[in-house]
Amino acid sequence: MADPTPVIDDLRAESGELDRLVAELSPDQWALPTPAPGWTVAHQIAHLAWTDRSALLAVTDAGAFQALVEKALAAPDAFVGEGAEEGAVLPPADLLAAWRAGRAALDRALRDAPAGARFPWYGPPMSAASMATARLMETWAHGLDIADALGVVRPPTDRLRHVARLGVRTRDFAFGVHGLTPPAEEFRVELTAPSVQVWAYGDEHAAQRVTGPALDFCLLVTQRAHRDDLALTAEGPDAGRWLDIAQAFAGPPGTGRPPKGAGR
Repeated sequence: MADPTPVIDDLRAESGELDRLVAELSPDQWALPTPAPGWTVAHQIAHLAWTDRSALLAVTDAGAFQALVEKALAAPDAFVGEGAEEGAVLPPADLLAAWRAGRAALDRALRDAPAGARFPWYGPPMSAASMATARLMETWAHGLDIADALGVVRPPTDRLRHVARLGVRTRDFAFGVHGLTPPAEEFRVELTAPSVQVWAYGDEHAAQRVTGPALDFCLLVTQRAHRDDLALTAEGPDAGRWLDIAQAFAGPPGTGRPPKGAGR
């Protein structure tokens, strides 16, 4: 059973870094468009705040969370967008305060969760460690969208190991959500971390492999960059197909990002 403390600590650090990026923004900067169509910086933070509240319900009140799931099933195309829109119309100071309060409450709830507990989610039930990993992945990815809008480059950290591991573990999900049968064989994935160590997953003798920078792999599985713009190498037809459809987040297939220069 994985100790959730390290990933909860890393989630706190990732959130704190993003908080420092947005804390002193002007109202005009909160209204800047981000790479997500129709979403401003405020929408991005509102989405994180909304999802943190959803996760808190899942951990602390399964009945209330089930009502949220039923609402999502009734309007799956509008559900996420409505949550972001509700928060985005708040004054920036109020939105920031709500995000801070929600993530602090979730942090406490995950740390206090009984060992071995599993919580409902929009997909399969999650452990505290898995919930924190999913929140870190989203916080990092939406933080990238905000940084892009502000023209800021955020140096990658080894906290990406959680995103990379999630990306590897969701391989079969990515195939399934695209209506494809997942490969029967295991892949070998070798990624060079920001600290230059190598993160390796899967059988070292596997015939099909994916190699490259961990940052690029994380950009791919969160669909923040197109495969053509990344230094990832696939050996084997199924490994190549995976890089075209990789998706570490729940829900239907994402639209991803076009290659740089597309449409010019």
